[in-house]
Amino acid sequence: VTRSQRTDPLLGRLVDGRYRVRARIARGGMATVYVATDLRLERRVALKEYLPATLALRGHGQEVTLRSQRHAETFAKGLHSFINEARLLARFDHPALVKVHRFWEANGTAYLVMPYYEGPTLKASRLAMPEPPTEDWIRRLLAPLLDALELIHGQDCLHRDIAPDNILMIDGRPLLLDFGAARQLAGDMTQALTVILKPGYAPIEQYGDGDL
Repeated sequence: VTRSQRTDPLLGRLVDGRYRVRARIARGGMATVYVATDLRLERRVALKEYLPATLALRGHGQEVTLRSQRHAETFAKGLHSFINEARLLARFDHPALVKVHRFWEANGTAYLVMPYYEGPTLKASRLAMPEPPTEDWIRRLLAPLLDALELIHGQDCLHRDIAPDNILMIDGRPLLLDFGAARQLAGDMTQALTVILKPGYAPIEQYGDGDL
């Protein structure tokens, strides 16, 4: 546990009167993920909080406040995307997709609760292999992922950030993570799509200046 983790004011606190935060397990540019205990159901869960460090900070108690009012619009758009991620995931039920137990807005931000998954990323698994993977291994990996993508594409949704570091390996089974870049096409084509690129993995359409 690093010093920054020990001083995280959310550690040990009760969120929404139900989730006791135990440890911080990931911190990205837009959100932080904690392992927490669901006191009502007595199970371990992952609690994800929208907290973009460049735009906001934790104020009094659990409240999230803007660093500057000039960030208000950007923060609001990010919050909308965060909630959209939760709504999208809550719609799907597939073993290769992350499940969402619930999500809500509070304390000037939003939260979502997911099962607590343990396992290495596909990237880490591949780097740990002494030899290149076999065709059979690749086929076993791709089959559930392609099935999951068929499901979400059937709902007019694109993930847009599929890469080895966004796939978790759970007992040899792939689990697609991070729908933060996902975009639902229906009713959203009037908006310019944010270009989110992961070199070597992003589709060619995202390298252009126009929409998908």
